[in-house]
Amino acid sequence: MKKIMMYVFSAVFFALFVVFLIPFTRGISNIGNITGAVITGLLTLICLFPDKFNGFIRNLWERPFGKGVVAVSGGLFTVCLITAVVISFFMLKEINDKPTGNATMVVLGCQVKKSGASLMLKRRLDTAFEYLTEHEDMKVIVSGGQGADEPMSEAKCMFDYLTAKGIPSERIYIEDKSVNTAENIEFSKAIIEQNGLSPDIAIVTDGFHQLRADIFAREQGIRAYNIPAPTSWYLVPTYWVREWFGIAYYTIF
Repeated sequence: MKKIMMYVFSAVFFALFVVFLIPFTRGISNIGNITGAVITGLLTLICLFPDKFNGFIRNLWERPFGKGVVAVSGGLFTVCLITAVVISFFMLKEINDKPTGNATMVVLGCQVKKSGASLMLKRRLDTAFEYLTEHEDMKVIVSGGQGADEPMSEAKCMFDYLTAKGIPSERIYIEDKSVNTAENIEFSKAIIEQNGLSPDIAIVTDGFHQLRADIFAREQGIRAYNIPAPTSWYLVPTYWVREWFGIAYYTIF
């Protein structure tokens, strides 16, 4: 039975390993899928060859300083695991923090290609469009500057996309100077104050990104709600793990 369970675990970890590899084939390489592929690859091997792994640990334990290496490695793994679980809990909590009253929508930008909005940006905009259609009094700020490899600012692309789908231009405010999430929130706050819009905001971005955006909003003294856009299933693990690092780094430094 124990051997069967190890094979089951190895199959699960190998499946996750493959999922972390898929983004590489789409030109996506970041700390999320690199870390995920390394860890799930190692766990797959450990589950397939548990005796060899246990033997390696025993040999290491008997060597000078080996006990320290095993203890430090085990402690570090435990701390990282607990941190990942805690961050994931709050990420899920923010995903489900939906607007309950009047708020100003803020759509966070994403890559713009020569052909137009990227798939991730389109999904954010489609999510925004559906919500704006259902809430006709809501105003929206499209937030995102222009990267060196982008043909136009993300905000301009979002404005064109939403107006083409029928959202009146007078409901849309353009913030096209920001280059990161913190500036998305900061510069959008300025637009809200200049135009007398609702001070509470409803952030439209991918679910994995909601917690970090909410943290920046709180720093600006803004009550933020969240409207999560769907993410391609094969990208969720990669960007979810990347957020662990991003949130941990921001919290520490």
